[in-house]
Amino acid sequence: MTGVFDGEKMGTRGSSPLPKGGMIALFDVGNTHTHIGLASGRRVLRRINVCTADWSNGQAEQAALKFFRGLSVKGAAYCSVVPAVTPLVSFLVEQKLGVTPLGLTARTVNGIGIDYPKPETIGPDRLANAVAAHKRFGAPVVVVDFGTAVTFDIVDGRGCYVGGIIAPGLEVMTSYLHEKTALLPHIKIREVKATIGRNTEEAMLIGAVHGYRGLIRELLAQLKRTLKTPKLPVVATGGYARLIASKLPEITAVEPLLTLEGLRLTWEAAATENEAKGGERPCKLTKGDL
Repeated sequence: MTGVFDGEKMGTRGSSPLPKGGMIALFDVGNTHTHIGLASGRRVLRRINVCTADWSNGQAEQAALKFFRGLSVKGAAYCSVVPAVTPLVSFLVEQKLGVTPLGLTARTVNGIGIDYPKPETIGPDRLANAVAAHKRFGAPVVVVDFGTAVTFDIVDGRGCYVGGIIAPGLEVMTSYLHEKTALLPHIKIREVKATIGRNTEEAMLIGAVHGYRGLIRELLAQLKRTLKTPKLPVVATGGYARLIASKLPEITAVEPLLTLEGLRLTWEAAATENEAKGGERPCKLTKGDL
């Protein structure tokens, strides 16, 4: 699968004009998809998604350039869990957009503390989620990200990232069943009302959707007991967040742009810190640097 899909505008309708002034370019590079966002100093405004595999053939770069065409970009931030793609994103931002990107890592994160044995091993997208969730809901808070893998990320009552949980993603799980069996079909994940399957596809959907909700519910119950809090804000994001959250009252909110918002907050924090030290806002290159 190639190309651009799932374009999204937040806070605008139709062709509403963008705010004046420089924009912030955001890149969330995941294993399957890359989410490319455009933000002002206050919020994420627009997003497109491209296939991460398309960075290797140039299609993702073309889509990104079209997305940012005609806009003034004053800064950029990215998080990436695909090391081979990271330099391609950096090259695009530096050479085509004219700014130096801020890479989110355990060293550059701002807005939360980290209490974790090896901070450098934390996925940067998970840190971005934690930053945004903490900013919006305070602490403690849990993020459930329904991506290629489903990840739980926990910020404790002190405001520190303390760890998480990783399980197979919903689509990965169903695709694996199809690939490793002779008769089970590839299914499109969707809501299912039945609790007893009357055909193979329906039976697989019940196991996937209802069973997945059971997995999420039980893990959240254990987290509440561990954190010793009866009321725990839980923020869902990622591709199947709305589907799974629709019948899970344990989930407080669904935030499709959570990771990009975490990147925006990280860039703004770095900009504010740099200005306080008497420097310019970060990431801006002059023409002589290109």
